[in-house]
Amino acid sequence: MKLSLFQTILLGVFSVGALIGLFVFATFTGTSGSNAIGSVVIWGTLPSEGMQAALTAAAKIDATLKDVTYVQKDAATLPADIATAIATGSSPDLVLASQESLRGLTRFIEPVPLSTLPASDFTRTFIREGGIFTAPGGSGYYGVPFLVDPLVLFSNRSILSSSGIAKPPATWEALVGLVPNIAILTPSRQITRGLIALGTYDNVRNARGILSALFLQQGIPISSYSSSGVPVADLGQNASSDASKGSSVLGFYTQFADPSKVSYTWNTSLPDSEQMFLTGDLALYLGYASRARFLSSANPNLDFIVTPLPQSATARTKRAYGLLYAFMLPRGAKNAAGAYQVAVLLTGSAEQAAAATATGLAPASVNELAKAAPSDPVAAVAYPEALYAEGWLSPAPADADRVFSGMIGNVISGHSTLDTAIGDAARSLSSLLQQ
Repeated sequence: MKLSLFQTILLGVFSVGALIGLFVFATFTGTSGSNAIGSVVIWGTLPSEGMQAALTAAAKIDATLKDVTYVQKDAATLPADIATAIATGSSPDLVLASQESLRGLTRFIEPVPLSTLPASDFTRTFIREGGIFTAPGGSGYYGVPFLVDPLVLFSNRSILSSSGIAKPPATWEALVGLVPNIAILTPSRQITRGLIALGTYDNVRNARGILSALFLQQGIPISSYSSSGVPVADLGQNASSDASKGSSVLGFYTQFADPSKVSYTWNTSLPDSEQMFLTGDLALYLGYASRARFLSSANPNLDFIVTPLPQSATARTKRAYGLLYAFMLPRGAKNAAGAYQVAVLLTGSAEQAAAATATGLAPASVNELAKAAPSDPVAAVAYPEALYAEGWLSPAPADADRVFSGMIGNVISGHSTLDTAIGDAARSLSSLLQQ
């Protein structure tokens, strides 16, 4: 997004104001009483219903949070909304968004300095994925982690049990082996019941997160900072083996849409994967843990369970993909001191538990995750998985989708080999990251 001269000048003015605000909250020790924090406005991409409930519950725990308000924003337009707000002097006090929005927001965010939030406190308090919010050079943190939404496996128990399968697959290898037992195809290879939605992109809900998980599980970071501080993409295309790790991931994913293979169970003609799971025509569905509530309400007769994201049978460490939501301090915030105090208070044990319950997400606090497993069956899966969730610094989600969709489409159409598609996608992502 290009800023006008007017916006650029105002951004500079407000950045000075933000630095002054940062000094204030860096030296702020707090006072007793209900007016210690003041009014704080949060703009965020989480649904307002859950966040309003979370803030109401938090205010009952700590009355100083009573004047905190929340406004839901579209993740696709959030950077532009923030830029306009800063330029017009109407910036919110906090921004709540996941790491998928971080790259587009960094120019508008004032990092929390290490003098305020020491690295030792940060790493001891938050899950490992929180490190993605570290500012380049380790000078501070772009955000204070709040909640995480890990990718999990939803399984239709009726389909599995009627096929003689007692448990959902725990590994990708076991999952592939289930295709012949569950997928139902017509003589012309049309799919009437699928095992899982993998292989295509545009009709696979959460395809970006699924592909991210597969790359991360193979130890491929997807993006990183070069020695000069420039973000670059890494899809494993430079591996020294004959078949690179990145190509192996891409080959595994696209096999499910290849009619010539035993693993064929999905194609581009099928409806949206979440809708197909809701209608009972898809046995397995990869989605975010918070989505469980929607699935239950959308089809009360759907008998499903939630289990962790499958891993490789040979994996020595578990990895999953998670949307980590963090509080960020925008330049031009009128109440920077109060905003930072709100972010810190909402990482408290009681507040984290209340927020997780209200939203269906998992806490980002290690201490809260270390407690006994919650009784809620979805949370009992999401909480442990949050500990090994990972993410990556990505371009805007819509841009990442275009790259990944093109990569998948070129492979399943036969226009590109696996290696060529991976290389082209990596170059495209690097170009986007460096804009």
